[in-house]
Amino acid sequence: MAIRFSLDKIMKERGLEQKDVVQITGINRNTVKALALNANARIDFPTLNTLCVKLGVLPGDLIEYIEEDNEEDR
Repeated sequence: MAIRFSLDKIMKERGLEQKDVVQITGINRNTVKALALNANARIDFPTLNTLCVKLGVLPGDLIEYIEEDNEEDR
């Protein structure tokens, strides 16, 4: 299984750049960059809440569960 953060998809759909998300949400630039590149290992609830409120999305819009094909082979 894999869990993926989908901020980049929402940004593409809305024509937003990282600087726009920083401006809209007030979240630190480095945090937005890591989330947009899916280079983070975790997200704090206050950050998730801010993204949801300011971007008008639900947590499930930002977090994806991706089932891997070879999971049974492990």
